Amino acid sequence: MDGPVVKAAEAALGDDNVELILPFVPLEAEDEVRTAFERATAARAEGPIAHEVADLYFFDTVVRLHRAGEGASFTGVKPAGGDVGPVIPLAERAIETGSIEKLYAFLSAELHRQLQSRLERIVALTDAVTTAERREYTEAMLGFQVYSHHLYKSMHRDPHEGGHPHG
Repeated sequence: MDGPVVKAAEAALGDDNVELILPFVPLEAEDEVRTAFERATAARAEGPIAHEVADLYFFDTVVRLHRAGEGASFTGVKPAGGDVGPVIPLAERAIETGSIEKLYAFLSAELHRQLQSRLERIVALTDAVTTAERREYTEAMLGFQVYSHHLYKSMHRDPHEGGHPHG
C-alpha cells in the first residue's frame, strides 16, 4: 500500500500522533478517525497479527473517509506499486521541485494530441452523405465541443469540488 493517505496513516501510527492523518480527511470525519486510531493503537499492542490487522483497519478507515470527502467511491485500499499513470508522478515531482515544467510539457503535448485527433476525425467526416455518416459527424462534432467544455470547466473548478478542501 502506498499513496499519501496511507503514508500519513503509517506516520500517525508510527509516531502515535493522530494529528498527522487528520488533514487528509474532512472535519466531520475527525471523530471517526480518532476512534479508529485509538482502537488500532490498542490492538497493535496485542501481538504481530493483531498489529497487522489493526494497521489494515486503520488504513481502510482513513482512505474510505478521505475518498468520501472527495465525493468518490471507496473500492478498498490498493496494493503498493499500482499503476497511477504518468501524471501523478509528474505532479509529485513538481511539488518536490517547485517546478511545473515537466508536468506542463506532458499535459500540453497530451492535450494537443487529443484535440488534434478528435478534430481530424470531425474533418474526415465533414463530407458525410448518408444519414448514418451525418449522425457519426454530429456525434463527433458535439463530442468535441463537450470534451473541450469539460476540460475548460475542470481547469477552473476547485480541486475537489463537491468534496472537502485539502487546504
